[in-house]
Parts: sequence; structure tokens; C-alpha cells
Amino acid sequence: MRINISHPVSSFIRPLLAVMIAASTLAISSSAGANPRPLPFTYPYETLPEDSLEIEQYVDYTPVRVDQAQDDGTTKRVWDGNYLLQTELEYGITDRLELGTYLVFKQEAAAEPSMKFDGIKERLRYRIGDEGQLPVDIALYFELAQFHDEFEIEEKIIFAKRFGNLKLMANAWIEQSFERGKSEAELIYNPTLGATYQLTQRFWLGVESWIKGRFEKEDTGGDPVKEFNQQTHAFLGPAISLQFGRFWWSNAIYARLDHTKRAGMVGDEVGKIWVRSVLGFDI
Repeated sequence: MRINISHPVSSFIRPLLAVMIAASTLAISSSAGANPRPLPFTYPYETLPEDSLEIEQYVDYTPVRVDQAQDDGTTKRVWDGNYLLQTELEYGITDRLELGTYLVFKQEAAAEPSMKFDGIKERLRYRIGDEGQLPVDIALYFELAQFHDEFEIEEKIIFAKRFGNLKLMANAWIEQSFERGKSEAELIYNPTLGATYQLTQRFWLGVESWIKGRFEKEDTGGDPVKEFNQQTHAFLGPAISLQFGRFWWSNAIYARLDHTKRAGMVGDEVGKIWVRSVLGFDI
């Protein structure tokens, strides 16, 4: 799928916004039977009840620049998209301990892009105590990922605090990535922070920020694109979450806060805009 238009995100975001607005209108006039996951990047404190099962579908989209060959032998710089699709199956081992397994598919922007199976992930999330029992609600998260070219270990400490209909959430998040052919691990930090407000039983409105960076940078040989990709990047954007009984849907559109004047360059891995949509269904 190629986006060969002057505006990098309009063909993707405009239909998404239209659906979000329509769903929001429906949600405001309805009631819900369960709590949604209100922020797409920030894991919540709550876990599934024992023996319950849920399936979630993640879709990430990032518009970036690629060089497209022309009929006259030249190349033209156009917009294309990086896509990441993750299908997760969650199971409540106990009321406090939750298991999750993922299938991961990826499509990187290229002259001839294709969606490929990238690997699998497994994770555990453990909720400490009950909500409101501690000054700040805390949960622990541990994940293993086996991709075709790397192995990852991921840890999170999940923080949450509720003030009536307002909920503050944060994830202290680090990763260790072991790429094939390299002897040392790449150490990555990816913290998140957000706030969300429940306007109705079905509709949450919030704002979320996340950061991605490396503790140590590799020698790039002066390559400006590789140097840019290794820098710390921060994103911020609005988020909405809708709940329809056993089904919920969370969406957010994030803008990159760093290097805002830098023109899109080929090889940029994060882009200026990041879109995430997550669908969940209680089986």
C-alpha cells in the first residue's frame, strides 16, 4: 500500500477521524457494561478476571518518505507508510495475573512494500493489591519477544491513580534487544504518560505522551539518517476510547515533538505522525 499524495496522512486519518466522530456520537448517548483500555500506548493497572479471555488487535501507522523509481529512470521522493499489526490473546490466570500472547506482522515503507510475519511475543502482567488500596496503584509487566532478526526482553512498572472520573496513568518501560549477529544488547527506554477522563459510561477522552530512545548509541559512521533514528524522540497526542459492552476501541494520533522543522527524509523510522488503533473483544 503506497501513499503518493502531497499530505502524508490525510488519506488514512480523515476516514479514521470520521469513524471516530460517528462512534463518539453514538457512545455519548449510551451506557457501557465494562471499563475500556483508555490509552493505546499506556498499559492500564487493571487485569482480566480469572478464566476470562480477550482478543485485541493493534494497528500502528507511520507515514515516512521513500524513493520511488520513475519511468524515465529517475527517482521521486514520495510518502509511504510503515505498518505494524499485532494480534494479542489475553487470558486471566487469576484475578491478578494475566497472560498475553501476540502474533506480529510488519510492513516497512519501501519501493515494493509487503506485509510479513515478524514473530511472536509472550507476556505476563501482575496487579498488586486492589484499586485504591495503595497511594498509587501498581502493576508489573514482563515480556519476551522472538522476531526473525532479534530477541527482546521488556519490563514495565505500571502506575495509575484515579480521581473520580479522571485517571492518570504511566508506564516505566525499558527493553533489551539482542539483534542477530551482534554480541551486545541494545538498551531502549520507552516510557509513557497519560490522562483520561470518562465523559460517559461509554466514552473516554484523554491525552497521551510517549518517548523512545537508547541508553547507548552505536557508531553510525557519520550517517545522518542512522544518527537521527538513534536519537530520543517524543510524541504527544489526543486519545479517545469507546466501550460497547464486550467490545472496546481506543485510538490516538500522536505528533512528534522533537525536530519539528526537519523535512521528511528517506530512512526515518518514526516519522512526524504516529497513529495507533486498538480493538478489544471479550470472548
